[in-house]
Amino acid sequence: MKVLLIKDVKTLGKAGEIKEVKDGYGQNFLINKGFAKLATPEVVENWKAEQARKEAELKAELERLEKEKKALEATTVRIEKQAAPVGIKGSVGNADIAKAIKEQLNIEVDKKSINLKKALKSIGIHDIDIKLGHGIHATAKVEVVGV
Repeated sequence: MKVLLIKDVKTLGKAGEIKEVKDGYGQNFLINKGFAKLATPEVVENWKAEQARKEAELKAELERLEKEKKALEATTVRIEKQAAPVGIKGSVGNADIAKAIKEQLNIEVDKKSINLKKALKSIGIHDIDIKLGHGIHATAKVEVVGV
């Protein structure tokens, strides 16, 4: 029996491979547990089409992330806070930076992906690392201004 592996099987092979297995093993274990499908021509074609679609989506997402990275690195995000005798009142945290990026650049950034060692408490320009996903990092400039 020929099966198309949907998931990696440790002793058999990786996802996407077509393997010849014994009928009982293929039917009772691989297909029944969702590790494989019977390798008919239409199943193989659907698998290839699905993989091509996923690859195209990944490529489009990587291009979008690269554009966002360039936009973040090219501009300075400005955040206004109430001035104090030394620095600002309160601090600027991840949520403040994510909100300012959304408002000023129209780029959705999760506050958990902003890497701050500690909250910003001084006026000036600060470099901040932002994880965009798929191993892409952007270094954004945030200007904290006292009002």
